[in-house]
Amino acid sequence: MNHYVRDTRKIDPSKTRPDGSPDHNDRVEIGPTPLAFAEWAAAGITPPNLAAMRAYRLNRLVSHIQARDYGGLLVCDPLNIRYATDSTNMQLWNTHNPFRACLICADGHMVLWDYKNAPFLSEFNPLVSEVRSGASMFYFISGDHTEEVAGTFAAQVGELLRAHAGTNTRLAVDKIQIAGLRALEAQGLEIHEGEELTEKARSIKGPDEIAAMRCAMLACEKSIAIMEAETKPGMTEDDIWAVMHAENIKRGGEWIETRLLASGPRTNPWFQECGPRIVQNNEIIAYDTDLIGAYGICSDISRTYWLGDADPRPDMIEDMRLGVEHIAHNMSLLKPGVHIEELIAQSHRLPAVYQKQKYSCIMHGVGLCDEWPHVGYPDNCHPGRFDYVLEPGMCLCVEALISREGGDFSIKLEDQVVITETGYENLTRAPFDPRLMGRGL
Repeated sequence: MNHYVRDTRKIDPSKTRPDGSPDHNDRVEIGPTPLAFAEWAAAGITPPNLAAMRAYRLNRLVSHIQARDYGGLLVCDPLNIRYATDSTNMQLWNTHNPFRACLICADGHMVLWDYKNAPFLSEFNPLVSEVRSGASMFYFISGDHTEEVAGTFAAQVGELLRAHAGTNTRLAVDKIQIAGLRALEAQGLEIHEGEELTEKARSIKGPDEIAAMRCAMLACEKSIAIMEAETKPGMTEDDIWAVMHAENIKRGGEWIETRLLASGPRTNPWFQECGPRIVQNNEIIAYDTDLIGAYGICSDISRTYWLGDADPRPDMIEDMRLGVEHIAHNMSLLKPGVHIEELIAQSHRLPAVYQKQKYSCIMHGVGLCDEWPHVGYPDNCHPGRFDYVLEPGMCLCVEALISREGGDFSIKLEDQVVITETGYENLTRAPFDPRLMGRGL
């Protein structure tokens, strides 16, 4: 096993950025750029206190571990590792080559297994107690010795649990390779579902997480405003999408989870990814950002806008207004204590022509990505799956896909909100296209 001794390079603690992170030009820790900080200051948005946000997240995980009487939680999902440690390492590559893992013990001791040549990537976070390597239990790396690698890793997990949880061998695990699961069980550990724990822990955002989300949302909205402004007939869908991707990166954003931008007839049916189609004059363009922005926070905004020198067709304006009405009605139901099945029962009903191609859900949770809970439409409601009520601190995305069966366009809209003590707050400032709303320029 490899125990990492933390770097002792001297950084002036008096020099900090607005989020409390070191103002050190050569630091390892990633984060927002000067452009992002300047835009937030101009908008009157206060960045999060990162130390407080990290402590809140670890406390959430530990409290959920203890409430379920687990000895610890082992996470392999890169976003759960990000939640626990706030560190990143080749996030997208890690999603299909799981070389990282993190164990959070019931007493709060946290161990990160990382790439052996980069143990320093989490050194900025003192809540990570130690860093090791050796969690790469996938065939590309471990080949025909996968079981051996998994056995060595599992032995370390067992050793750590004995040291920090005593005789409690109940271990929650989110996602792990088959060899890893078998090796943990061979250690005599009682394996429990960890994804339920992490989704519940992540669902309630603390004050600094909500501050981080406000920052990420503004950065996203700056990016989409520039994308819309630069859109011209003759550009490909990929050309347009690339503008938003670039603007996100310029502000310290990280990646985009999907490629959901389409134009003209490619908006119906929805879910066609952006490609080489050349956008024409007088066409609809629709997109869903699914953008992982500043602080790793997901900004999930959908808008549909009109490109051209003529007015949109009346049926386009009609469907745009219906989409806005759909979101407004469903958003008006949001407040603490409302049961998810009550939300479904009272949700806005779309006319029959839109039913077959409506969106997959009315709303869903959001944080580091799309998160629990999933609020389906009445015809896709399964009693007992989501037997919960809304709580303050939950963040939700409210969806609308107005897509006529057999039509030649769709309207995609989505706003991101936070549940407050008395109701909800819409965190989305991006306007609806006035031309599609029938208001002209």
